Amino acid sequence: MAQIDLHSHLITPDYLAFLKKHNALLDEGFPIPPWDEKKHIDLMNRAGIQTAVLTMPAPQPYFGDTRESAAVCRRFNEEAARITKRNKGRFLFCAALPLPDVNAAIQEAKYAIDVLGADGVKLATNSYGQYLGDPALDSLMAFLNERGAVVILHPHKPSMVNARLIADVPLASYEYLAETTRTILNMIAHNVMVRFPKVKFVVPHCGALLPTALPRFRALLPVMASQGIMQPVDIDANMKNLYFDLAGNPTGDVIDMLLTITTPDHLLYGSDYPYVTEIAVENGKKALAERLPLHGLKAEDVFSNNARRLLGSDIPKQAAVPGGRMTRLAEIEVYPENCRNI
Repeated sequence: MAQIDLHSHLITPDYLAFLKKHNALLDEGFPIPPWDEKKHIDLMNRAGIQTAVLTMPAPQPYFGDTRESAAVCRRFNEEAARITKRNKGRFLFCAALPLPDVNAAIQEAKYAIDVLGADGVKLATNSYGQYLGDPALDSLMAFLNERGAVVILHPHKPSMVNARLIADVPLASYEYLAETTRTILNMIAHNVMVRFPKVKFVVPHCGALLPTALPRFRALLPVMASQGIMQPVDIDANMKNLYFDLAGNPTGDVIDMLLTITTPDHLLYGSDYPYVTEIAVENGKKALAERLPLHGLKAEDVFSNNARRLLGSDIPKQAAVPGGRMTRLAEIEVYPENCRNI
């Protein structure tokens, strides 16, 4: 099967130069790793990944100048399009948008989708305090709804943090999970997924803290609504358009918890490369493939079929990975065609 990675990042020299200019290379509390096109493809070949979806990492490229931010996003998207074109079938990309300027973001989304052929857009959980779910973003969501867009979400540094705390304890270890969770709950509170039902959102890192937070939110909502503090919303209807990548090497407990809030057809594979080392990607992917059947999940769905249905792309159904000779012996009975690769 042609396996698809829904969570990987493209880090361009231009993006790095922009962050360096603004002294923001450590804005998220940890170093930004290098990215190399050939090394990424070599890793994909070894790990059996046919196609990876590339997105811009954190931080959001905005430091008070919308024109500058729009130019950085444009150059990033054009470079992503070039990489995707010269490696047909190996990469897809979701475009970066110059938020918090909503009008500029809509214009870049139009260009990226219509001209560059972007496969969707990537949105930060917040852009310097402008959280997804904010009514100011409704016009952008309306455009994405018209296009039936796929939106890959990714946590960014919260707008207010304790600088000493994030220096001592990496954001990625806890705050990114909280950030993703607060953003999704804010989107549900504002009925985003119901009001824009053609947009499909990919939630990163195994649903973050949602399996724990969602039941509490579900219990609190009617109380708050009865007091006129919140509007009543259909939580289950909002959850229908959320998909979840499994970046982060989930344990069995994490998978079980995630299945309390979603269904198997909404689970997707994600590597988080290059923020995860090559050996960790290879070992983590192998461990996940072995773990999925223990929870009633089919590897071919999580690694391939679910992503193909979501993206609607012309991704080959059979993997054509040059030099791809990694075949787990347990798969030979199910996929006898793999025998020719060993």
